[in-house]
Amino acid sequence: MKLKHIITVSLLVFIFVFSLSCRSKRNAGDKEKKTVADIWSVEKAQEWSKSQPWLRGSNFNPSTAINQLETWQAESFDPVTIDRELGWAESIGFNCMRVYLHHLAWEIDKDGFKKRINDYLTIANKHGIKTIFVFFDDCWNPTYKAGKQPDPKPGIHNSGWVRDPGDLLFSNPEIITVLEEYVKDILTTFSNDNRIALWDLYNEPGNSDYGNKSLPLLKQVFEWGREVNPSQPLSCGVWNNSLKDLNAFQVANSDVITYHNYSDAANHQIMIDSLKLYHRPLICTEYMARRNNSLFSTIMPILKDQNIGAINWGLVSGKTNTIYAWDTPMPDGSEPALWFHDIFRKDGSVYKQEEIDLIKELTGIN
Repeated sequence: MKLKHIITVSLLVFIFVFSLSCRSKRNAGDKEKKTVADIWSVEKAQEWSKSQPWLRGSNFNPSTAINQLETWQAESFDPVTIDRELGWAESIGFNCMRVYLHHLAWEIDKDGFKKRINDYLTIANKHGIKTIFVFFDDCWNPTYKAGKQPDPKPGIHNSGWVRDPGDLLFSNPEIITVLEEYVKDILTTFSNDNRIALWDLYNEPGNSDYGNKSLPLLKQVFEWGREVNPSQPLSCGVWNNSLKDLNAFQVANSDVITYHNYSDAANHQIMIDSLKLYHRPLICTEYMARRNNSLFSTIMPILKDQNIGAINWGLVSGKTNTIYAWDTPMPDGSEPALWFHDIFRKDGSVYKQEEIDLIKELTGIN
């Protein structure tokens, strides 16, 4: 969600050697955790990829929700807006959305939460859209509570977005029992649902200066995922070249390699070339920051040409304020001349028609 670093070739070589070492130990008969033993084979991952269309779309939060809780709580779940905005996504040929969940919405209303997930999937499926669901997240606000969510702070990017589990994991370690039940319940409920493309277990682990403090939860969520063993692949996207232990574990345990890159085409291609060392399908689950020259015109053709999933941030300008850059607030709330993210306004009009024309050309929409 917020990328300050580029994964370098040297780092990916380190990760590649690390993962080979892990597999050598396993093959030598050493005891390994189930997370490593049960990773999909490269062949299975490639067969899965062949069964999928070229996945392209956005990170999606309805424009009426400031964060994951406002998206999923009963009192603010908004199927009318979801239907309308996914219709706009369908109109430009998008077929995949990446959507964040939150354990607190499940904890306060387990059955209702799962029903709302199913309702969302029904709407998305009507529009020919598959979903990548995200469980945990280390970005933005460390604390949160159920109920009415805060109003957006004018001109501030993601002013109300919340981590999951955030600081609660360290102030109340017993929460790990709840998190395990949550992950296993959702994975089990939807383990054979072909409307779901992939499970993204943890967004940007180590962000917000957590660093290796996130590694134990990262390992556990993969373990929980392997115990359920859903039909969909498991992954966790690499995003920061300084988090070597986290990166190494992520790529060594992901069935399909996912990654974030908000840089220009040359740097993005370096990252692609490095990740191809694993011979697994690739999906870019975050890109497109106009100020950084990560553009539909420069990046999306590369991803299509190499059959790499292309999931940009985000779809509709709304309460998350992601038309504003990460570190460039506009406290008066005026519209920036250059949008950072997003494609549509809330009324369905578009930010840049030439971007829409290019997207439709790449996705085959006349």
